[in-house]
Amino acid sequence: MDSAQPLDLPGKNPRGRTRPRFYTLRNITALILREMSTRYGRTPGGYVWAVVEPMASILFLSLGFSLLLRSPSLGTSFLLFYASGYLILHFYNSLCTPVAKCIHFSKQLLRYPAVNWMDAMLARLILNSLTGITICVLLMTLIILWVDASTVLDMPPIVQAFALAGLIGFGAGSLNCTLFGLFPIWEVVWSVLTRPLFLASGVIFIYEDLPQMAQDVLWYNPLFHLTGLARVGFFPTYSPDYINTTYVLTVGLIMLALGLLLSKRYNRVILARL
Repeated sequence: MDSAQPLDLPGKNPRGRTRPRFYTLRNITALILREMSTRYGRTPGGYVWAVVEPMASILFLSLGFSLLLRSPSLGTSFLLFYASGYLILHFYNSLCTPVAKCIHFSKQLLRYPAVNWMDAMLARLILNSLTGITICVLLMTLIILWVDASTVLDMPPIVQAFALAGLIGFGAGSLNCTLFGLFPIWEVVWSVLTRPLFLASGVIFIYEDLPQMAQDVLWYNPLFHLTGLARVGFFPTYSPDYINTTYVLTVGLIMLALGLLLSKRYNRVILARL
């Protein structure tokens, strides 16, 4: 009779062997396809709702404020003004929340030795980044064609803003991935703390419209820098002096480093609790 073989720890390769790169790529691809079918395949309309939801939010926001104000803080179009700020926040959220819940979402697959936490995290990063970028490009193209097809865009600030928003989202998501697993109450606390982000990230106003006390506090929100940076690309006459991309990059890299280190250390502990 064969002797019982010890079970491999979740997320660890059998016999301590290093996985070939092909396995990592295969696992990430499989996880991406699984999430696409789970998230979008079971909903009537699928990816259509991913475009409709942010577009509806921008339209209602523009309509509401157009009834209250004569003109937006920048330009003449409420639609373009709010879209330039809202899509940065939307892109950040589209990475932060899914990455934070990647271990919980893929817990069954992570019990197999061939699949580890990094595969799940990268799969969600790649899928949601591509989806978010596609949605932003599509929506902004539609809005510009609707508002003024002759609008001239300065692409480097826009690309930089979305790249940094992706870094902040991935960094916060990877850090919360561990904190949510170790301290379930933190998910509730985080939800409460980030609920005012819509107001505190400069979506409906610009930095210069705020009183000095509010400027001193909100300057430390990296997303406020990014909405301002994106608007530099959409509005040529806008040249804010408060934007500090070095600060944003530093915050993002610190959160990402902490998140990856903690996830590597505690991913099996979190998986055992699920």
